Amino acid sequence: MRNIDVFNGDADGLCSLRQLRLAEPADSLRVTGPKRDIALLERVEAAPGDRVTVLDVSLERNRAALSRLLECGARVRYFDHHFAGEVPTHPNLEAVLDAARGICTSILVDRHLNGRFRAWAVVGAFGDGLDDAALRLGASLALGASELEKLRELGRSLNYNAYGESEADLLIRPAELYSRLAKYEDPLKFAAREEVFPRLQAARHADLREAMGVAPYWSGERAAAYLLPDRPSSRRALGPLANHLAGIDPRRAYAVIAPKSGGGYMVSVRVPRARSLSAEAFCRRFPTGGGRREAAGIDALPGERLRELIENFGTAFG
Repeated sequence: MRNIDVFNGDADGLCSLRQLRLAEPADSLRVTGPKRDIALLERVEAAPGDRVTVLDVSLERNRAALSRLLECGARVRYFDHHFAGEVPTHPNLEAVLDAARGICTSILVDRHLNGRFRAWAVVGAFGDGLDDAALRLGASLALGASELEKLRELGRSLNYNAYGESEADLLIRPAELYSRLAKYEDPLKFAAREEVFPRLQAARHADLREAMGVAPYWSGERAAAYLLPDRPSSRRALGPLANHLAGIDPRRAYAVIAPKSGGGYMVSVRVPRARSLSAEAFCRRFPTGGGRREAAGIDALPGERLRELIENFGTAFG
């Protein structure tokens, strides 16, 4: 029997796996990639009795591969907070799914483990832009203001590293980053001792400053869209810029768009919780779109549909 860990390479996926493997130490084959590399289960070949743990990747986008693994006799645990659609019913599947507002996969795992390694859930929630939830979890650990700020910076920096069209855009491969995280039970010790954290932090701030210098491509009273230049730093800053803008003025909706190196675009969308149309529902109007109510994206928008995207975004939110 093998353990196979399949996880998103962003802060939420990394911190979800760290919690589980602290609770259940085991050697495992790890399958991960950049944040937008969603169809990870297609890369998994399992045998009867293998245990596959899936963290923070859309079940909707992996349904066919999940069914294949279940039918071959693998046992699958699935933790996720994105839109799932129809969930297969199978004796080999344990599905822990919750797409409610204010939830991320790290929080689902924290609940599953009764808070045993909650500091990592705090990092994952901060990385996923859920500051209120992260602060509530942090309060239960009696963390001071400086410690919470360190965990916030760590979560945002881990998340920043996952954005990019491919691993070539990233500063460190997610699998390697997890190997470094796996040396530590306490995320604060990781932040204090591993040189990769200040390196990611400095690069994140630099890329964000550069992206903030770009004027809106389109702007309305209640929304704005930004088209970033075609460069790796733009693709890395895609989500962090969307989160930053939403933090500056949470009443407005934002679309941040970056060209893909092979053509087409990547898109991150942030929508205030009070809007009737969710970010996830808007992005699902386009191929490869999905996400959550307030934060969603499109992995590969065809180039010829950019104008349609902007016009639809302006009509829906502007």
